Amino acid sequence: MSLRVVFMGTPDFSVPTLMEIVGQGHDLVACYSQPPRPAGRGMELKKSPVHEAAESFGIPVFTPTSLKSEDEQERFAGLDADVAVVVAYGLLLPKAVLDAPQFGCLNLHASLLPRWRGAAPINRAIMAGDKESAVQVMRMEEGLDTGPVCMSESVAITENMTAGELHDHLSALGGDLMVRALAALSRGALGEQAQAEEGVTYAAKLSKQETRINWSQTAGDVHNHIRGLSPFPGAWCEMTLGTKPERVKILRSALSEGSGTPGTVISANGAPVIACAEGAVRLDEVQRAGKRPMSGEDFLRGVSLSEGVVLD
Repeated sequence: MSLRVVFMGTPDFSVPTLMEIVGQGHDLVACYSQPPRPAGRGMELKKSPVHEAAESFGIPVFTPTSLKSEDEQERFAGLDADVAVVVAYGLLLPKAVLDAPQFGCLNLHASLLPRWRGAAPINRAIMAGDKESAVQVMRMEEGLDTGPVCMSESVAITENMTAGELHDHLSALGGDLMVRALAALSRGALGEQAQAEEGVTYAAKLSKQETRINWSQTAGDVHNHIRGLSPFPGAWCEMTLGTKPERVKILRSALSEGSGTPGTVISANGAPVIACAEGAVRLDEVQRAGKRPMSGEDFLRGVSLSEGVVLD
């Protein structure tokens, strides 16, 4: 049975779910997304990826800055939706909005709830060294990601997987999971299970202050930090490659053998290897300011970075 659906999402992560819902023939009556933001060198207003995708299907798009006003809540209720599907929308939904659709609101969340509720679950899972993540369909409540879980698909996090790779995998998997949940909902067969009360953690929004690499951590922690922030916003360190220190992003790393004072270049053959408090990491992909990403080997061919140099 086709459902009347309101879709609410903003970034690239949300687009596959929107496209899957369209492909399954549901009646997408409206899309909500964050307002256009200044972007690029010219700082021109740019529509969100979901906004652009919805318009390409001829779906009406609304971009309120808040859903707290009575007017916005009345407009939402007037859409007469069976269900709202929320995927990384970016605005809190008041109770009046949560209660408006006949079957409530379903959220697609990228973690094994109740672990990593909140804004940055993909990054935080990798930064913490988790071995597993998931994408889950959750029935929304007023609390932050506290609702019961309706469907779930788990994913292994491999040793060198980056946040970008996990993001793309969960995004595609999430679209398929959500349309299966909608199919079950239309049959009256969508179950739900309350989240465990133990094991709750919160995935705080990433801050610029935590992107700098701390070589005084163990190699495992440094490696997780790098891949958990790759490709965006990117972990970085300072290197003196000319007359002045230069900020260099590290996009890919691997655990390596060796030891030394934390931050010391202990190998400059091939990709650079940097000592940590325990062990070392190899810098497999780096990006200088204003340059394209390059392999660690290509980076060393173009700079003077010798063994024994201490970074930062």
